[in-house]
Amino acid sequence: MNRQRASFAGGCFWCIETAYNTLQGVEQAISGYMGGALQHPTYKQICGGDTGHAEVVQIDFDADRISYRELLEIFFTLHDPTTLNRQGNDSGTQYRSAIFWHSPEQKTLAETLIAELTDARAFDRPIVTEVTEAGVFWPAEDYHQRYNEQNPQQPYCQYVVAPKLEKFRARFAARLKTEA
Repeated sequence: MNRQRASFAGGCFWCIETAYNTLQGVEQAISGYMGGALQHPTYKQICGGDTGHAEVVQIDFDADRISYRELLEIFFTLHDPTTLNRQGNDSGTQYRSAIFWHSPEQKTLAETLIAELTDARAFDRPIVTEVTEAGVFWPAEDYHQRYNEQNPQQPYCQYVVAPKLEKFRARFAARLKTEA
């Protein structure tokens, strides 16, 4: 096994955590916070938007089964990388688009893919995703972990998360884990 780690911020972590946890080769995706200076931040603290943290999903994956590049490509389909500090109705720096790299190779791959997407005009507006070295990851409170799976009837999950996941599952059906 070639275990590696990836950390992505793409708006609300409930959306992207669920998607990554369903992919073959992903051991786990955990919701949390990264990018700020506050030690042991809480959800309530980061919601104010002044701690510098982003809602992040940290992914442990087997690079022999799914590549970092594939994870990046999926990341760019799960959120809008052209809106600064906003995803849908969620606004503030905690909802920014960011790739927190764990190695120089990850940084290069992220910058290369952003350049390719820009050259291909994959989006109507410029990509604003920041590419930053990973810092300390602070896991979110327990109730945030696998939130969508545990609360599918919650209105945010029904109206925001579910449509994103439906589109994701249709596009990446061949990459999804099969239930035993």
